[in-house]
Amino acid sequence: MAKILDGKALAEEIKREVKKEVESLREFGIEVGLGLLLVGANSASKQYYNAILKACRTVGIKAFEFSLSEEASINEILNVIHEANRDERINGLLVLFPLPRRINARRVVNEILPEKDVDGLGAISIGRLAADESTFQIFHEGVYKELNQTGFFPAVSGFLPCTPFGVIRLLEYYGIELKGKHAVVVGKSLAVGKPLSLMLLAKEATVTVCHRETRDLSHHTRQADIICTATGVRGLIKGDMVKEGAVVVDIGINVLEDGSIVGDVEFDSVKEKASYITPVPGGVGPVTIAMLLENTVRSAKRTEAMKSPLMLS
Repeated sequence: MAKILDGKALAEEIKREVKKEVESLREFGIEVGLGLLLVGANSASKQYYNAILKACRTVGIKAFEFSLSEEASINEILNVIHEANRDERINGLLVLFPLPRRINARRVVNEILPEKDVDGLGAISIGRLAADESTFQIFHEGVYKELNQTGFFPAVSGFLPCTPFGVIRLLEYYGIELKGKHAVVVGKSLAVGKPLSLMLLAKEATVTVCHRETRDLSHHTRQADIICTATGVRGLIKGDMVKEGAVVVDIGINVLEDGSIVGDVEFDSVKEKASYITPVPGGVGPVTIAMLLENTVRSAKRTEAMKSPLMLS
């Protein structure tokens, strides 16, 4: 029977630290702000949006809400982003996906200033991750915490994408070794699959990436020490596709007609074979939000340090 990878526990720990930092900044008269842009009324996006608002209230981050209709033009969306880029009260900006199909999502996310790209999905942020310029954040935890506390980070560092970074943090929180392990990532999206595979490689795992054109998915998953799936396909990973003792991380989100949420993994069958498994909800999701808050505070501290380097020393 698998042990549960409880993302709520880690998320609460991260949020406690974020709250302390927000309160510390407030003593200098600095308010931390996060912009949220929602286009349309996708049910999963709306749930995520509301969860972020609640988390912001909990830690004291001011949320700046931008909501556009499903019919919003690309110019209307870009105007909101440019407004947020100029607004010094907003330290980070998150665009909730998916956007309407007619909208070029990459054009939208690349309009966010890199220093406000707290979800880490812009081309510059992803490029820095691929070039190993920002992967120091997943190593040497003591050094990372020290840099985070001082507000100083190398100029070339970018923000790591929140969901995959949250997966790495969750695995390490439970003491799961990554070095030398065979990790199978199911899904190659730029939001999760690709950056997660890069982070796992940086941690010296052997990584296989599977996607919709992969032949015989189960052949690959049965060999995995760690399975990370992020496809949005309900029940894709079943018990007979998992080897005994594997770690299974379910990042998929499927909102059912009754409003409940399930993932990619057939939980009841897989938990009988896995050593660890994430629940949905309550696994990766809470950690993703916590990482978003942490990145936003880091953005605020870095901005203020650039203005007055001695303030946060």
